[in-house]
Amino acid sequence: MLIEVDLRSDEPIYRQIRAQIVRGVATGELKPGDALPSVRSLAADLGVNMHTVNKAYAVLRDEGYVAIRGRSGAYIADGAGRSGKAEAIAAELTRLALEHRAQGGSADQFEALAAEAFRRAMGGDAS
Repeated sequence: MLIEVDLRSDEPIYRQIRAQIVRGVATGELKPGDALPSVRSLAADLGVNMHTVNKAYAVLRDEGYVAIRGRSGAYIADGAGRSGKAEAIAAELTRLALEHRAQGGSADQFEALAAEAFRRAMGGDAS
């Protein structure tokens, strides 16, 4: 999997790395047991500080996407540690819906936007 970062983006680099790895898991490009590049290797490839990559891996570990096996490195976790993630996703959707409403958006607009985003994320197949 190729990971790229946009150094001009307002999104922190560690969050960009995290998002791309989560996308890889979601699309099946990264499967449980797949090894991730070492912190040193990925940092060198991206031209970023090792602490930035380490922070991304730590967040992914805390979220249950990655298992870190001492000196063996980081691997994609089997998914068992992500069981509580649905509640966090629901909370984030609520936050986004409230922001949409505060900006004058309607429930129908939000549902349509969310449905379209979901279809794109699922590769056009939201069934």
